[in-house]
Amino acid sequence: MKVKKWFFASFIAVILLSLVACSSGGESAGSTTSKEDGKKSSDEKVLHVAALESAYGADMWTKIAESFEAADENVTVKLTVEKNLEEVIRPNMQAGEYPDVVLLASGRKEALTDTLIKENGLEKITDVLDMKVYGEDRTVDEKLLDGFTDTLATNPYADGETYLAPMFYSPTGLFYNAGLFEEKGWKVPETWGEMWELGELAAKEEISLFTYPISGYFDTLVGSMLYASGGTEFYNGAMTYEDGIWETKEATQVLETINKLGNYIHPNTTANANPNDFTKNQQLVLDNKALFMPNGTWVVGEMGEAPRAENFEWGMMPVPAFEKGGDRYAFTFFEQIWIPSAAKNKDVAKEFITYMYSDEAASIFMKANAVQPIEGITGQLDGQNETFYSIYEEGTLPAMGTFASTKPVPGVSMGDTLYGQIDSIMSGKLTIEKWQTSIEEASDKLREAMN
Repeated sequence: MKVKKWFFASFIAVILLSLVACSSGGESAGSTTSKEDGKKSSDEKVLHVAALESAYGADMWTKIAESFEAADENVTVKLTVEKNLEEVIRPNMQAGEYPDVVLLASGRKEALTDTLIKENGLEKITDVLDMKVYGEDRTVDEKLLDGFTDTLATNPYADGETYLAPMFYSPTGLFYNAGLFEEKGWKVPETWGEMWELGELAAKEEISLFTYPISGYFDTLVGSMLYASGGTEFYNGAMTYEDGIWETKEATQVLETINKLGNYIHPNTTANANPNDFTKNQQLVLDNKALFMPNGTWVVGEMGEAPRAENFEWGMMPVPAFEKGGDRYAFTFFEQIWIPSAAKNKDVAKEFITYMYSDEAASIFMKANAVQPIEGITGQLDGQNETFYSIYEEGTLPAMGTFASTKPVPGVSMGDTLYGQIDSIMSGKLTIEKWQTSIEEASDKLREAMN
């Protein structure tokens, strides 16, 4: 699972990072060094790279390390690739030992990236965009798709400076069994009104309309809904804690729609909506016990070995429009690569980041189904990935971004307040009025603490 970004994030984050040796001089169990000891030249540098092991697997990072070492014989890459990356590297960082490169998404429950953002602990990498991709003639900015470095997810202080670079991206939406819809002759809903009608129809066949892995997966769903309800300006207002934004009719429409989903949710969802059991909720879609779930393209690989109903075929649709003919959005979730401001080898780290966008690196990542936001990449896709990534070519609008960074506010987290209470909304333990009030109150406190 991409137990993400408070996610997505919950999202399954995949990224490159480096972990230094423990203070005693030993290496963590997940650390590997590609070049053998004894072959180092006097000017060789060790680049510490740490990576979250997500649904894309760990092998691709070993191959990336080897290929970068082959490109620069004076660099040895030491990898730490762990599923619980934050738990592994946090103690060393607290002791003053930092990786040189970190690939880890913001918005995750563990909030390591978010904490460093709030503490101004990331190196500014705006200059990397103008650097040539390692071994190539084009710059990073020339290879990146438009829009990916113009969001609060890469420019967290809204000051025009880049501190995190975009890596693997994935369209998100509502995933379903296209084979079941074909079998039943059901139309995939385009509006929320059609969604409720389908929910009543499916209930007669003892199929629930909706489920979700964990409440954090609502981050991209809510983001798409905010865009659909009020457009880009409204979304940006919510992300920058505009006064009264969560009390507007646009925000109320989004919250009321989520609340209504509780009437159509599979009864086992909230019990399984945790990091240990989330795949049980995803399995509900594969077993035709629930129609839709919010997710990203990684779910295909994540559930690749899971049993499924006969004639099962993955489908993904954008979030329904609020009215006929209204705009529909599919949020784009992407991992981020960054350099701690306390890193020791910043120059080499920046070169390594440029290498991430090389054709050579992209080819390695693609074999693991990790897709980067670089020009021409979708032309190399096939099968289901080609279908998923072409969603933006079929009239669906892309949505991306995240909440603006603020100074730490004790006891206040927009992720916990907005997404963390959704289980209680779905179970009826929390009223939408109290939920909306708590979101606005959290927004007010964070607005005062914006950097």
